[in-house]
Amino acid sequence: MRRAVLATSATVAGISLLLALKPHHGGLASASGTSGGGGAGGGAVAGSPPESSGPSKAGGGTGGRTSGGAGGRSAAHGTFTGDTVDTRYGPVQVQVTLAHGKLTGVKVLQAPSENGRDRRLTEMAVPRLTQETLAAGNARIDTVSGATYTSEGYIHSLQSALDKAHA
Repeated sequence: MRRAVLATSATVAGISLLLALKPHHGGLASASGTSGGGGAGGGAVAGSPPESSGPSKAGGGTGGRTSGGAGGRSAAHGTFTGDTVDTRYGPVQVQVTLAHGKLTGVKVLQAPSENGRDRRLTEMAVPRLTQETLAAGNARIDTVSGATYTSEGYIHSLQSALDKAHA
């Protein structure tokens, strides 16, 4: 009975999160990621495997907008930090880098790392989520099975960073 309640709650939360996501039209296309090391707390960059270090705090988005594109639209350029999303297992925060409106990098600033299980799930989920994000060029990605809460936090923080980039 308890599992059914948890599964139903997780499903409702997932649907609510998906409905809250705003689709972006134009401006973002698939891009290859940047290379570099990092960790769940130190920042996984473009799919590099996270380390088991603790979370680090980061400030708001930086970077600006440069003009260009058709009809006077500006193409986002710079680094933008998403909202910190508190999940059941810990906070998740994502930072994105855009060049001329294209997603070129993703860095995870915070991810669940309270215990060994959290770190293992983060190490499994973050590279997959980052790879999918760079391939899609937006936040319309699938959650990772077994790391639903972390995935949902990642997607929500990612979307908020992209929203800041295009504000």
